[in-house]
Formats: sequence, structure tokens, C-alpha cells
Amino acid sequence: MTKTARKSKSKAKSPKKSKTTEPETEVLAEGEAVSETDTDAEITLQEQLDAANKKAEENWDQLLRTRAEMENLQKRAQRDIENAHKYGLEKIANELLGVRDSMELGLGAAQENTDVESLREGAELTLKMLTQLMEKFGIKEVSPENQRFNPELHQAMTMQESEQLEPNTVIAVMQKGYTLNDRLLRPALVTVSKVPDTSK
Repeated sequence: MTKTARKSKSKAKSPKKSKTTEPETEVLAEGEAVSETDTDAEITLQEQLDAANKKAEENWDQLLRTRAEMENLQKRAQRDIENAHKYGLEKIANELLGVRDSMELGLGAAQENTDVESLREGAELTLKMLTQLMEKFGIKEVSPENQRFNPELHQAMTMQESEQLEPNTVIAVMQKGYTLNDRLLRPALVTVSKVPDTSK
């Protein structure tokens, strides 16, 4: 084969090489575009992760503060309850001091004076002071003589036949009862009437 023929054959093959390189260039361009998209996605995910971590830290800090506030409230409430138990009777205790003073004065007078009338007046004055004190703090007397028997306030100790009174009427009060702000402290111990037995 002559040199001229080889050259022409070589020239004829050269266009094929240019056609094969073009798709490679396009593939590289597409790869670069995909790589940029992946980078943008990674940045977005990182930002979301950072935001989530920041939010989690804020929530944790809020939880710690709330827990500390709850513990402080609990301690304060416990302290208030303890103080209420210790000093809840302080007001009534101060009032009782006057009653005690009156009783001590009465006993002192009894040692120096044997006048029964004076002792009676002193005792009545002390009892009056105590009654006023009890009423002041919502303590009321339950003395239901001649009243209808009430099992919520009275405790029947005995039953007694009576023709004058209706059945289940309080004939006598053995011991008075008391309520505190309408709540029963102690029931009244009573004798209750019943229908006479006519079979005898």
C-alpha cells in the first residue's frame, strides 16, 4: 500500500474519534450536575440536623427549668403544710390563755374566800368566756333535749318508755355533743323515748 493511501485511510478514521469523545463530555457534565445536587442536599440535611439539635437543647433546658420550679413549689408547699400543722392552733391557743387565766384567778379566790356565791359567779364567767371562744371558732353545742332523735348528731345510750313524748324523742342528754363548722366533733349521748309496752 502506498503512503498516499495510508494517509487517506488515517484521515478517514479521525472523524470517528471525535464522535466517541462527545458523549464522554456529556456524561461528565451530568455527573458534575448530580454532584452539585448531592452537595446541596447534604447542606440542607445538615442545616435541618443543626436546627433539630438546637431545638432539642432548648427543650432540654426548658425541661430542667420546669423541673427545678416544680421542686421549689413542692418544697414550698411542704413547708406551708408543716407550718400549718405547727401553728394552725396558734389563734385558738391565744384565746384559751384568757380562759386559763380566769380559772386560775377563780382557784386563787377560792383559797382565800369560802363564799360559795362568789365561786359560782367566777365559774359562770369562765364558762361564758369558754363558750364565746368556742362559738368564735365555729364550735357549736349539740344539746337536743326534747328534740327528734338524729342519728347523725346523737348517739342513743338507752331507750325509755314514755306516754307523754312521741317515739324517738330525746328524753335526756347524758353528755352534750359539739360540731365544728357544721361537722360533727362529738355526738350527744342521749336517752330516747319509745312506745310503752301495752302487753304487760
